[in-house]
Amino acid sequence: MTEKDDFLEKEFDFSKAVKNPYVKALKRQVTINLDENVIIYFKGKADQTGIPYQTLINLYLKDCVTNNRNLELTWK
Repeated sequence: MTEKDDFLEKEFDFSKAVKNPYVKALKRQVTINLDENVIIYFKGKADQTGIPYQTLINLYLKDCVTNNRNLELTWK
């Protein structure tokens, strides 16, 4: 244990500590290239709803995962 850990262990009782229930819900930052019209669309929805556009994009993608949606692609 480090010196800092010793201090915490002496000062605080961690015997009844509970693991963070949201640890599985942590988000991971990624870089993604989106078309300009997609960004404009979600920024417009963000203005209407008051929800940040990146959150809206995440909610939309999360809905796709939850409902196991599949893309239908046709090549011309």
